[in-house]
Amino acid sequence: MTTMTNASTPEPASGAPGPAERLAGMLSPEAIDGLLADAEAAGTGIDGPDGLLAKMTKAVLERALDVEITDHLGYEAGDPAGHGSGNSRNGHGRKTVHTTAGPVALQVPRDRNGSFAPQIVPKRKRRLGSVEDMILSLYARGMSTRDITAHLAEVYGTSVSAATISRVTDVVVDEIAAWQNRPVDPVYPILYIDAIRIKVRDAGVVANKAAHLVVGVDLEGRKQVLGVWIQQTEGAKFWSGVLTELRNRGLKDALFVCCDGLTGLPAAVNAVWPAAVVQTCVVHLIRASMRYVSWSDRKAMTAALRPIYTAPTVQAAELALATFKDEWSTRAAGAVQAWERAWEEFTPFLAFAPEIRKIIYTTNLIESINFQLRKVTKARGSFPTDEAAMKLIYLALRNISDQRGGEAGTGTHGWKSALNAFAMQFPDRLPL
Repeated sequence: MTTMTNASTPEPASGAPGPAERLAGMLSPEAIDGLLADAEAAGTGIDGPDGLLAKMTKAVLERALDVEITDHLGYEAGDPAGHGSGNSRNGHGRKTVHTTAGPVALQVPRDRNGSFAPQIVPKRKRRLGSVEDMILSLYARGMSTRDITAHLAEVYGTSVSAATISRVTDVVVDEIAAWQNRPVDPVYPILYIDAIRIKVRDAGVVANKAAHLVVGVDLEGRKQVLGVWIQQTEGAKFWSGVLTELRNRGLKDALFVCCDGLTGLPAAVNAVWPAAVVQTCVVHLIRASMRYVSWSDRKAMTAALRPIYTAPTVQAAELALATFKDEWSTRAAGAVQAWERAWEEFTPFLAFAPEIRKIIYTTNLIESINFQLRKVTKARGSFPTDEAAMKLIYLALRNISDQRGGEAGTGTHGWKSALNAFAMQFPDRLPL
């Protein structure tokens, strides 16, 4: 869904065993049984800071460090070939690193020249990558720094402060800047724009702000988050800035911009992309109408609204709206007013083929993303800064992206039929 890149360990070639499989192959069942029996005899648990896994982690890391310094010096410990080489081993230093098996106290080899720079446990690094990945994963799922600290202490016996967690999550700050300023496609047939509400502390006062998301559907039908903008108030000036930023990043045209009740957005769209059609979400209108009737009347109102949004022409829709108004203006005046207010943004929908209508009928795509974002932001209460809110939203989006299509984005059902309809309706606006 999103065009985000994540650093990851290279996958093994197809059919080739990975490190875990190779390790399992080197340890026979008898060897594993022996390790477990020794641990049980010594009263050592499997996991935890003093468990078997932590001890094995310590042994593997220290062995890897010994191999590294041998490669660095060019000779094995005690080998006469090292005489007169200009450098030699110089004992060990102590260092505790945090791993997923818990804190591990290591004996790190040193050389006399001080030129040895281990890679498996780099200098000044106190947490191995897996722990940092875990912190980022927990943070992306909405856990507070306090909850993450408690979780790591309870499960792994690792003491990690809130400041440390903040520093670990700060590694994505540059990634966010690159993502928010990356080039985008020159044309998107559809842009979806919506917002979620968040609370941000500003000068000691908690303010309600909106995180606005723009999702583009590209020519392949793939849906990608193009950016996030956090703002307390919205209006034509704000939206003009957002859309101009997208245009400067390469977005020269959009066929449809689907949104709901965002102040000043239609005017800004018309200024930046004059030929774009601003379309309100029909499903949003239907849901807004349902607020004004009791549960027992919802089925009847749904049936009464259907002739409006399935009308073949604007004139037919106006007749259907008049009928709806006559029937419901007394019982649900608010529903009638909702349709009247949104009429100018609703009627463009009626000018297009059924294939296009099915695609722009609803903003459920972006609502699905927002639903998942609300889950993680709600758990945090309020944020100290806009930057802290952006950090969590970005990490959550990256997590959603990994689950739903990765860098390529997710597809759109019925896209080929819609694309052909777009080509007929807008013959000069889609690139060849």
